[in-house]
Amino acid sequence: MTDRNPASAAQRPHRHHWRRDLVELAALFCAVAVADGIANLVAHGPDGPVLLVASAVALLVTAAFHTWWARRHSHAPPPPAKAPSDTVTPAAGTAPANPALWRMRTTVRDEPGSLAALCTALAREGVDILTLQTHPLPEGGTVDEFLLRSPRELAAADLTRAVAQAGGRSTWIERADAHDLVDAPTRVLGLATRTALDAAELPLALRQLLGRCTIQSIPATTLSGRPNTGADAPVEGVLESTVMRLRDPSGGAITVERPHLPFTPTEFARARALVELDARLGHRMPRSQDVLTLPEGNEITVRRADGSDLAAARAMHERCSERTLGLRYHGPVADADRYLGHLLSPRFGRTLTATTASGRLVALGHLLWDGDETEVALLIEDDWQRRGIGSQLLRRLIAMAVEAGCDSVYAVTQASNTGMVAAMRGLGLPLDYQIEEGTLVITARLDATPVVSRLPYELPRAQAPYGNRQHPGR
Repeated sequence: MTDRNPASAAQRPHRHHWRRDLVELAALFCAVAVADGIANLVAHGPDGPVLLVASAVALLVTAAFHTWWARRHSHAPPPPAKAPSDTVTPAAGTAPANPALWRMRTTVRDEPGSLAALCTALAREGVDILTLQTHPLPEGGTVDEFLLRSPRELAAADLTRAVAQAGGRSTWIERADAHDLVDAPTRVLGLATRTALDAAELPLALRQLLGRCTIQSIPATTLSGRPNTGADAPVEGVLESTVMRLRDPSGGAITVERPHLPFTPTEFARARALVELDARLGHRMPRSQDVLTLPEGNEITVRRADGSDLAAARAMHERCSERTLGLRYHGPVADADRYLGHLLSPRFGRTLTATTASGRLVALGHLLWDGDETEVALLIEDDWQRRGIGSQLLRRLIAMAVEAGCDSVYAVTQASNTGMVAAMRGLGLPLDYQIEEGTLVITARLDATPVVSRLPYELPRAQAPYGNRQHPGR
C-alpha cells in the first residue's frame, strides 16, 4: 500500500475546468426561473404577500436555531477515547481473576531458541512468568527456575505437560507464596545481613537460600572426645547431586540434603559463599536483653547464651537435683555436663539464659534444630521453679521459632513433669501428645510463615504477664 503525502498533494497545481462553470451557471438560471414562477404564483393568489412574509420568517427562525445548535455542540467536551485494552479480547488482555503462584524448575538444552519455546508454551496456557533464574550445568544444558502466575484452574500436571512438549525435562513444580516474589539478589543480601549479625543464623540462612532441605551440623568430636564420622569436609566443600557438605567454620561439617531436587553448581557456590562469610566474621551474637520482674519482686534478666556461659551453666548443674537433671536430659545424670558444649553452640540452635540481679544463672531455655524439626527444652534450678521463669523462656523460644519459619516445635519430657506440660499448655497453641514407654512428646503447631530478611534481626519481644523493661545491649 502506498501512502499519500497531504502536503505534496496540496502543492500540486489544479487545472481549471470550464465545463463545471457552465453547468453551475445553467443550474443557477434554472433556480431563478423556478423561484420567479413560484413567487408570481403566490403573489397573484389570495393572501400571497402574507404567505411570503411568513415563509421568510420561518426561514430566519430555522437559520437562527441551526446557528445556536452548532455553536453549543462545538464547545462540548470530546467523547472519551477508547482505551487500547478495551479493544483486546478478555483472554489476551486481562490477568486471571484468582491466580495461583508456582515455583518450577526444568532442564532445557543449552542452545538458541530453547528458552523461547518454553516461554511460548507457557504463554499459550495463560501463564505469566514473574521471575526467571538460569543455572548452567557443567555437563551441558541449563536449569531454568521460574516463578509463575497461572489461572487457578490450571493444574500442575497441565503445566508439566506443556513444559515437556516444549523441550523441558526433569521438571519439578510446587506451590509458591508471596514471599517468593522477592528477587534473588535482595533475598541473598538479607540472608547475608542476618548471618553477619548472629552466628546462629547460618543454618536458617542456608535453609531459606536453598528451599526445603535438611541441614545437619556434625561436630568435630563426639561427646566422648573421639573424632566424629563425617566431620572431615574439605575446605572447598563437596557437591554430590542431592547432598552438599561444607566445612563448618566453628569445627566439623554442615551437611545439606534435598532428596526431591538435585543441587545445581550455582546453588553450591552461593551456599559456600555464605559459609565463607560466616567464617570471616568470627564469633558474634546479639547482646540485647530483657529484665523481668517476678510476682515476689525479684528481677530476672533474659538474654542469649553462648560458649562463654559454659562455666556458669555447669555451676547451675551442680545446684540442680538429680530428678531435675533427669527430667531434662532423659539419661545418666553424670553425662549432663557433656551436653552443654553442644547445647550452647550456635550451630545447633539458640539458647536463652535467665540470671538473677547478682549474675547467678538459674535457668536455660534451648531451641534446637533437629533436621526438619525443632525441639524446645527447659532447665530451671530447683529453688527457682514454679515462679513463671519457664513460661517466659518458652514464650521467647516460640517467638524465635516463628521468626525462623518453623511449622511446629516439640518438647520431650515425662508425664510426671507437670511444670513443662503446664508451660506448653499456657502457650495457647494446638498441641499433640504422644506417649511411649513413659516418654511424653508434646508438639505445638505454629502455622508460621517463613520470614525472609525480616528486620530487626534481634530477639523478638514477647508480651510478659509481669513487668518487662527493655535494656540495651552492653
